[in-house]
Amino acid sequence: MRGTGTGRGIPARRAQVTRNTLRTQIAEALRDEVLAGRLPAGRHVAVKEIAEQYGVSATPVREALVDLSAQGLIDMEHHRGFQVHRFTPDDFRSMIAARALVVDGIFRAPVHRMLPGATSRALTSIRRRAEEAGRAARAGDLEILIGYDLRFWRELGALVGNPQISDFLVRLRVQCWAFAVPYLRAESDLKGRLWSGHGALVDTIDQRDPATARRLIAECDEHALDLLEKLTKNG
Repeated sequence: MRGTGTGRGIPARRAQVTRNTLRTQIAEALRDEVLAGRLPAGRHVAVKEIAEQYGVSATPVREALVDLSAQGLIDMEHHRGFQVHRFTPDDFRSMIAARALVVDGIFRAPVHRMLPGATSRALTSIRRRAEEAGRAARAGDLEILIGYDLRFWRELGALVGNPQISDFLVRLRVQCWAFAVPYLRAESDLKGRLWSGHGALVDTIDQRDPATARRLIAECDEHALDLLEKLTKNG
């Protein structure tokens, strides 16, 4: 017996793939809106409004918002819908501490087990992300930096060979940016104020130098915490 189709004659499997693709695309688009500051913390997100904006039904939008809720970016309000999550400075400090604990553990493993996916091809791709992220950081170009920074850390995390760890680290990175963006966008000039050590970190991995890698990552975390204190001191 052949599989049933939808009202438009699309096979059920294809229809499911299409809906899942829409769900993913909408989730990514909304995540980018949060990271760009166009969906600020505390903002109510209306399913109908988003569906009309993207020209889709409410179902993939609602599913996308549920996915973003699982990532900690959206709160599901009982009988009220969805709202952009509001992170606090204490949340940010906790995320940095959690990230530091996991990453430090990764780089304390024996060198041959530390990053099993660190092939020459993988490092070449990561180095390209690092160069773009570093360039954007030095120029103070926040929106470009966020995009390349997330790709850099996503690819770097994938080298661990453990999807649970890499997904956890990506989630924390996204949440850290979600918290920091409103403060950073309020600054008139970010040149020289954003961490730009991506390239140096790739070099240490290529050289199988875990001690220096741990030091650079610790410096990255300290930089984030120091910047937090400066940006929120009058908040």
